[in-house]
Amino acid sequence: MKKLYTSLLILITFCSFSQSENGEFERMVEAEMKAASSMQNVQVNPNTQNYDITYHELRFTVDPAVYNIEGEVTTTFTALEDMNSVFFDLTDVLTVNSVTMGATSLTFTQYASEELEINFPSTITNGSSVTITINYSGAPDNDEAAFTRTTHSGTPIIFTLSEPFGARDWWPCKQDLNDKIDNIDVYITCPTGYIGVSNGLLQSETTNTGMVTRHFQHNYPIPAYLISLNVTNYVTYNIQAGLGTVQSPFFPINNYLYPESNNSSVQSAIDQTVPIMNVFEDKFGPYPYRNEQYGHVQFGWPGGMEHATMSSMGSWQRSLIAHELGHQWFGNRVTCGTWKDIWLNEGLTEYTAGIVVEELDGAASFVGWKNSKINNITSQPGGALYLTDSEALNVNRIFSGRLSYNKGSMVTHMLRWVMGDANFYQALQNYLNDPNLSFAYAITSDFQSHVEAVHGAGLNEFFNDWIYNQGYPSYDITVGNWGAGQAKIIVNQTQSHPSVSYFEMPLEIRLRDSGGTIHDVVVNNTYDGEEFIVSVPFVVDSAEFDPNRHIISRNNNTTLGNSAFELDKIVGLYPNPTSNFLQIKLPSSITLEVAEIYNNLGQLVLTSSLNRISTISLSEGVYSIKIKTSEGLIHKSFIKK
Repeated sequence: MKKLYTSLLILITFCSFSQSENGEFERMVEAEMKAASSMQNVQVNPNTQNYDITYHELRFTVDPAVYNIEGEVTTTFTALEDMNSVFFDLTDVLTVNSVTMGATSLTFTQYASEELEINFPSTITNGSSVTITINYSGAPDNDEAAFTRTTHSGTPIIFTLSEPFGARDWWPCKQDLNDKIDNIDVYITCPTGYIGVSNGLLQSETTNTGMVTRHFQHNYPIPAYLISLNVTNYVTYNIQAGLGTVQSPFFPINNYLYPESNNSSVQSAIDQTVPIMNVFEDKFGPYPYRNEQYGHVQFGWPGGMEHATMSSMGSWQRSLIAHELGHQWFGNRVTCGTWKDIWLNEGLTEYTAGIVVEELDGAASFVGWKNSKINNITSQPGGALYLTDSEALNVNRIFSGRLSYNKGSMVTHMLRWVMGDANFYQALQNYLNDPNLSFAYAITSDFQSHVEAVHGAGLNEFFNDWIYNQGYPSYDITVGNWGAGQAKIIVNQTQSHPSVSYFEMPLEIRLRDSGGTIHDVVVNNTYDGEEFIVSVPFVVDSAEFDPNRHIISRNNNTTLGNSAFELDKIVGLYPNPTSNFLQIKLPSSITLEVAEIYNNLGQLVLTSSLNRISTISLSEGVYSIKIKTSEGLIHKSFIKK
């Protein structure tokens, strides 16, 4: 008797969920990846490692009808060693007009390597703070699509999206993932009729001779790639966040929309931000920028980008709203320390969008969400979360939807499955609140330390298998009834990629009786062919592997029925070694006919038709036993002591 459990209804649900989610997910990934060239000649700039930026005042003058920028960037930094010059990342397409330090003009050189070197009249000593102002202008470099001029309904718009390597294309910055700016002031000047939008809180708006200047201030540490510039004829739709949470006070969600988009449908979509914010504050702690605001600004990419406090949005699906809001914790408050660790930004954040599905739509929808991720992840046999050095220069690889987003999100879920909910969420909060990481940078080992500290055990095996190495398991699960109130489960596994010898994971098996009653069991599988005896309150009629989709896996097979076992695997003999008795354990569907015990000379010394055999009369030594059953003959050995 052999049964394979399949639920057509569940598959239909999963397929429907996948079709509805995949389109908007791909649009989101496209926006975060942008239309940048697939390979970037970008490495950590050794020339920018000897100073710490503490402040930027950014003054930008733009006209959305013209692809051009005039900028004045005032930067305060602290020398980390004696310095005779300082380097900034800046495209040589833009023209630096002057550099000053107070009233002193400084000499400078622009290089084809997209660096600006500024010379000091005397040595800046280690620990000294210096403020310099760079005036520049021109049409920004468009190689990385960081600065875009286009139109919406015929109206011009300028917007930016600098991740990962594009900030230098439109302003002089320190682009590496090692130095956050403590705080910024942003002044956007544009023709009247347009509105400029950036990070932080709006401080003022002034008009002078046909030009309007809006001043934003952001007082939290921020990397260069999260600073944004947006200018068009925006209208506002503002609501409040923090409703329904224990946090206080409320804070604004300020939204800047195209006039043609300011309708009830878009407003209703934006309103979903409030319950999403409540979920995230409950799970991860207070919104990191509560003292300022959260908001959305509409822009021309089809997905979104998590600019700190002000996410740029090309559409209004709830999953996109959740993803960009989740970034304010994972990616903005704690930022990946290298692009090799991008899953700490994108994987953790995409999982926050899954948590929204779980909390607001229920368990069945969450299973569908996970199944969609698993199907995409396992569409190819390889691919690690942690990038190689060369992969970290490849925009397409950094923002791989299959790996950085989907595999990252499911690996995050598997950590939750291994750790349990309480420990998992505590570890995330500890990670976010670590004073060495909060509003700073983290790498994968930092994250591992936090989850291990709460878990109370090492997770090297997990991180090696799922983060640093590649592939996924396929399981062959055999289930058989094993006496009254028990079932036997045998687990076999193959791997899709040779980098992992075995994926050690807790596995959920769903057992059913003939009436459809469900009993779920969890077995901690650590090696191939491992056997488990589990308690079950009925005779098992069918079985299903991983019904709640906790594991990245594919091509799994679950078999019920004793004929699927090799007979010697399902017949147990214990205790072994034995002193006084020997117990023969058989499934309820198999009948013992006779057991014959032979000594090491091959002589028959004992015969029994009972499952429990007295061995008191046997001398010490090794014996073989021939067990004749209704299903066939089994040979085993035991030791009498």
